[in-house]
Amino acid sequence: MRTEEAIRLVGAARTDADLFGTDAPARRYRELVGALHPDRLGAADPRVHAAAGDALVTVTTRWRGTTAPAPAHLGDVADLHDQGDGWLLKVPRQPGDNDLMAREARALRRIAEKGDRRHLAYVPRLVDSYPVRDPATGAERLVNELATVPGLHSLEEVRRAYPTGVDPRDAAWMWRRLLVALGLAHRAGVVHGAVLPRHVLIEPDAHGLVLVDWCFSTEPGGLVPALVPGQEDFYPPEVAGKRPCGPGTDIALAARCMTWLTAARVPAELRAFAAGCQRPALADRPDDAWRLLRELDEVLGRLYGPRTFRPFTLNP
Repeated sequence: MRTEEAIRLVGAARTDADLFGTDAPARRYRELVGALHPDRLGAADPRVHAAAGDALVTVTTRWRGTTAPAPAHLGDVADLHDQGDGWLLKVPRQPGDNDLMAREARALRRIAEKGDRRHLAYVPRLVDSYPVRDPATGAERLVNELATVPGLHSLEEVRRAYPTGVDPRDAAWMWRRLLVALGLAHRAGVVHGAVLPRHVLIEPDAHGLVLVDWCFSTEPGGLVPALVPGQEDFYPPEVAGKRPCGPGTDIALAARCMTWLTAARVPAELRAFAAGCQRPALADRPDDAWRLLRELDEVLGRLYGPRTFRPFTLNP
């Protein structure tokens, strides 16, 4: 959609149905935002910039005022509303968790700005972040709009499908991709702080992975703000002890996810590798996910030979 066309459409619309349509309103909303966003306009006439800015305010205000769909997923602190095509609205259940939502927005912005673009698909894309006031109570919640690929499944779902543990040859690609996600974040100066099975999502057919829920993120040397209830056994000691965290915190959490996922099926050499990632003291753990990925590949090569693609299904 061209900018001029979007401006005319917004100016002529009298109802939300006129503006967003009825067949795919979320898609129309995204088209309008894309056409009206300042980054799209470049060196356009100042009058076009002004008209597009006014139209963008109208579009976002009216969209936020529409009835929110039912939550597609209940997160640790927020409900996620599916807008279609991997587009989600993340709304905190309690206004007191706005600070966690702000942490997520800050982390995703930083990764997008400083991270290697080749690997950005390993994290959600922050589309927008804005406050929404409840007209009934006056409470204000910070909403994050996120985009990622559709059809993802958490490692919790994977483990339910494989109650005796996933074959380590299948878990290997998940572990490798998780280290890529962490390498991306750490190079950008972000520690995830909650690398848990529920936050590691995979696309089984294409062997894709996305690390989600950056609400507990911090910078290296910072404190993880909270532990996810019921997941305390996954965390290394520095998190519960409210001590400074670092890349090694995420690496320990990732290794714990993988040993949990494979259960008793882990070969001794791979188990020893995971144990080295989970040493009690942060200073004694690996802190470079990219170097660790190369070391993991060496272990996998000794155990299983050259990498080959193994189809993976959640219906074993």
